[in-house]
Amino acid sequence: MKLGLHVTNFTWPDAPASIGPRLTEIAQIADRTGFESFSVMDHFFQIPIFGTTKETASEPMLESTSALAYLAGQTERVRLLAMVNGFTYRHPGLLIKAVTTLDVLSGGRAIFGIGAAWNEQEHLGLGVPYPPLKERFERLEETLQIAHQMWAGDASPYAGVHYQLAQPINSPNSIQRPRPPILIGGGGEKKTLRFVAQYGDACNLFDFGGIETVQQKLDVLRQHCADLGRPYGEIEKTVTTSLRLSEHGAEGTETIEQAVERFQLLADIGIEHVMFSLPSDWDPATFARYAEQLVPAVTAIQVAGDEALTRP
Repeated sequence: MKLGLHVTNFTWPDAPASIGPRLTEIAQIADRTGFESFSVMDHFFQIPIFGTTKETASEPMLESTSALAYLAGQTERVRLLAMVNGFTYRHPGLLIKAVTTLDVLSGGRAIFGIGAAWNEQEHLGLGVPYPPLKERFERLEETLQIAHQMWAGDASPYAGVHYQLAQPINSPNSIQRPRPPILIGGGGEKKTLRFVAQYGDACNLFDFGGIETVQQKLDVLRQHCADLGRPYGEIEKTVTTSLRLSEHGAEGTETIEQAVERFQLLADIGIEHVMFSLPSDWDPATFARYAEQLVPAVTAIQVAGDEALTRP
């Protein structure tokens, strides 16, 4: 099983001056200790689930494409992504260009995380159009089509209902071929998981509803794959979760052993890559201590099923 770190909070002591050095140190620890991926949220305002004060939206939040470009120069091997890009924040052609740039400058380490976007407050707050739900999914599908076309090197006009690109040139193209992996976030059974089966290379689910909910989503994805003639095993199955470790498993925390047991349950149903969020009160030294114990234990977990592919 692969392990990913998802940084969701920058409300750190002495911010904003401390954000750059601390983020660099955390990313380099993840890089050194063997994490598969390192991700940040694609939000402009902090969201309630990760906020630490009553003024959640006003807490520090970095713009994701700038942060990932910076991290590409601070790391050597870990894969980099936004978990996940909200397609509404950037025109699709510019978003694909940005991810391609990240892939080129990182030496082929970009993952394209993408989702339907949801935070109305930050859209309205910064003057970004916020289409209704049905239209957002229509635009998301067109964004996925544009991504496939641009990474295929096809500069012919794209004429969608919502987006028209006269000449979608993408030069230089990505180092990863045929494209950076497309990870689609969300567990919507009718549209999101169908998009995964049709356009994606990976899904991303939440485990907050328990193992049974994750299993249900995978079953739906499997059926969409069957309906579309897509091999289910081609898709990497990932989960985002929260993780708060302590030495003795105090209330609201887990020990390394308990976390590994929980991840084993996910591996038993085919989850290949677990990404966990970093609590705001973990300093780099604390993170390094746990990372050195956690990574070997998690990477030793065997993922069940012949359909779970080994990927580079």
